[in-house]
Amino acid sequence: MDSKILWFTGLSGTGKTTISNSLKNDLLKKKLKVLQVDGDIFRRSQKKTNKFTKLGIKLNNFKIIEYIFLKKKKYDYILVSVISPLEVTRKYAKKLFGNNYYEFFVNCKIKTLKKRDTKDLYAKADSKIIKNLIGYKSKIYYEKSKYKTISINTDKLNLNNAKRKILKNLN
Repeated sequence: MDSKILWFTGLSGTGKTTISNSLKNDLLKKKLKVLQVDGDIFRRSQKKTNKFTKLGIKLNNFKIIEYIFLKKKKYDYILVSVISPLEVTRKYAKKLFGNNYYEFFVNCKIKTLKKRDTKDLYAKADSKIIKNLIGYKSKIYYEKSKYKTISINTDKLNLNNAKRKILKNLN
């Protein structure tokens, strides 16, 4: 049986990795096999790091999709937390994984992102130290999916309610 692919997408700081980490722990307690793929960690693990250009982002996301395609028969769940701002890559994952693909758009207000800003990315973008923070003061904007996704608004949902909503939406 193939894994259920839970793809958490959204701007930096929305809570993708926090939700993925917590959900992974819950699923492991149920003795399920879980693979977690975090975009930042995956990018660092590549010998040749892709640049934050549209092409670099596409290549990195396609590498993630290829990686989870090779692993999908070994796990019950694969949790992917990656900004993945380009619809073309998410659309490809949806087509490739079919009914086992669940896309969660994790979002919140920019004001909240700036308050959380654990990596100081938004402060650096405001100070023009970073010129290409995806979806914020960047030429690369976040492209929303034109097909049905599940929205997880972390301004309104706490971690436990977010996880409940996610699990409720799985077949």
